Amino acid sequence: MEQNEFYQPTENDKELTRFVIDHCDRWRDYRNTNFLDSYLEYERIFRGEWAAEDKTRDSERSRIVTPATQQAVETRHAEIMEAIFGQGEYFDIEDDLKDIDGNPLDVEVLKAQLMEDFKQDKIRKSIDQIELMAEIYGTGIGEIVVKTEKIFEPATQAIPGQSMQAAIGVVEKNRIAVKIVPVNPKNFLFDPNGTSVDDCMGVAIEKYVGIHKIVEGIEKGIYRKVDITTTYEDTDLEPTQELSQYRDEKVLLLTYYGLVPREYLTNKDDEVAVLFPDDSVAEDYTDMVEAIVVIANDGMLLKAEENPYMMKDRPVISYQDDTVPNRLLGRGTVEKSYNMQKAIDAQVRSHLDSLALTTSPMMGMDASRLPRGAKFEVKPGKAFMVNGNPSEILYPFKFGETSLNNLNTAKEFERMLLQATGTLDSQGMVSQGNRDGAGMSMAVATIIKKYKRTLVNFQEDFLIPFIQKAAFRYMQFDPERYPSVDMRFIPTATLGIIAREYEQQQFIGLLQTLGPNTPVLPLILKGILNNSSLTNRFELMSALDQMNQPDPQAQEMQQVQQQLALQAAQAQIAVNTTQAEQNRAEAAKLMTEAQLMPQEVQAKVIASTTKNLPTGNESNEFDKRVRIAELMLKEADIKNKSKIVELQMADKQKNLQQIENDFLDQLSGALK
Repeated sequence: MEQNEFYQPTENDKELTRFVIDHCDRWRDYRNTNFLDSYLEYERIFRGEWAAEDKTRDSERSRIVTPATQQAVETRHAEIMEAIFGQGEYFDIEDDLKDIDGNPLDVEVLKAQLMEDFKQDKIRKSIDQIELMAEIYGTGIGEIVVKTEKIFEPATQAIPGQSMQAAIGVVEKNRIAVKIVPVNPKNFLFDPNGTSVDDCMGVAIEKYVGIHKIVEGIEKGIYRKVDITTTYEDTDLEPTQELSQYRDEKVLLLTYYGLVPREYLTNKDDEVAVLFPDDSVAEDYTDMVEAIVVIANDGMLLKAEENPYMMKDRPVISYQDDTVPNRLLGRGTVEKSYNMQKAIDAQVRSHLDSLALTTSPMMGMDASRLPRGAKFEVKPGKAFMVNGNPSEILYPFKFGETSLNNLNTAKEFERMLLQATGTLDSQGMVSQGNRDGAGMSMAVATIIKKYKRTLVNFQEDFLIPFIQKAAFRYMQFDPERYPSVDMRFIPTATLGIIAREYEQQQFIGLLQTLGPNTPVLPLILKGILNNSSLTNRFELMSALDQMNQPDPQAQEMQQVQQQLALQAAQAQIAVNTTQAEQNRAEAAKLMTEAQLMPQEVQAKVIASTTKNLPTGNESNEFDKRVRIAELMLKEADIKNKSKIVELQMADKQKNLQQIENDFLDQLSGALK
């Protein structure tokens, strides 16, 4: 093809263009019939714009749009974004990767590299816009785009022949950028038979772009060289509704991702096994292949190729803000609050319209007694000329009184709106009902559960698939920085700001209950710091962990003190044992003396019976003394035995008391 010659489409190109345009036209009709009018009204409600078709009654004059739905959308949007990005890291990589060529892969380095690239490509800002559109329209949609960007880095280079000098400048490098572009549901076409992007036969994104971008793509070889022209037909594809849309230098671009017949992508007449007759409807859907087709101005084929990505996945992701089963499109906050928003607007507008009849000055007059051609106007300091008594000719009047019940009814409708959307009002109250501790806790817990439902949809259907698709594209187009491995990503977003504040109250209540001396105090403090919004919470948590770790010197001193206490306890036990043995020896001595004492007494008694006997009556006197001595010995023996028993009992009691004291001393010493 010569330099100035434009690309001429083949028959396959024309068939492919007709195939894609025909399906997209039918999908567009389905979308416009069922959703487009609602989407446009949802946008006006969120932006606070009035339109004639938004009137609630024909006689309505006021154009105010109350901000109840705006507040609900922004509250839910801020809560979800805080839950996703509030802790800094919003995803993690599971450390189950196999080694590559015997070299272990550093998961943390790979994770930090992904986070750095996402930050450089402003992924957070794009996700913020996607989530906001999900709150407004009910569905968040993003298109993954891979680009090669030129970056400039400062560098120094040695000057040849001058070893001491170097040139300072910049170095131009190419960088692979993976971005996610927010897609407005008004610009999104999908197969109504599918329930997800991958389940549809195909999806398409249509929008107006500047002609310079198409020309740039042609110059870079991304698009075919065609005779591109500008066009502008439909204002519904614009991102926002304006009084006057800019119509110049625009090209209608349709990007199709999905299945097309394989024969349309090649110029060869390859033979394919015939499964259906030529007149069958199913024959047009045989041998389908994933492809990317770009068409300009509803008929000019710019690009047609088989899916170039190694995983053959579609670069479009969508999720439902609130689940609608078996449907691709979800339900947003504006749709939940729609009826109550219309009721609030109608009530407030009727109140404002009534003010015009009850507060504005109105006059009744006798027109026959006014000067001919007089122009009657009520103004401060205005003088009226009448033919007669003014009090008889002019009469001020008004139509009734404006009731304050209109505003009270509007507040009740607003309460219902907050109830429908599960959001808090500007005073931080859930409803006008029970606001004590238990009621507030139950209400906040319910709100947190509703937010978690949306968060699960976002994580499962959008965040993790996007990170996986982005990682696969980095592996394919930048293999030096991203080796090809099977990575598993884990979402780390858990709690939004409301949930964290609620959990903070639980931690503080637990701390007040257990007191400052509880063993779990470090865990409670760590939980409070983790849920806080302090910028240096990670440093505080690290310092708290260091405080909880034992000091090696203090631990060594404690071990020395424990050893000294143990030695002292052992010495005390030895002293107590020696004292006990001495006490037992003294007790044995006393017992022996007590046992020998009767014999000694008996011997003394016997000796005393043989002394000083009367002469001539020695035998009788001796027998008498012997009997008396025996009785005395028996009495002494009884007393001695009782004394022995008392000594034994006292000794046993003393030993038991001594053993008990020793045990208590040893126990207290061990505890110290």
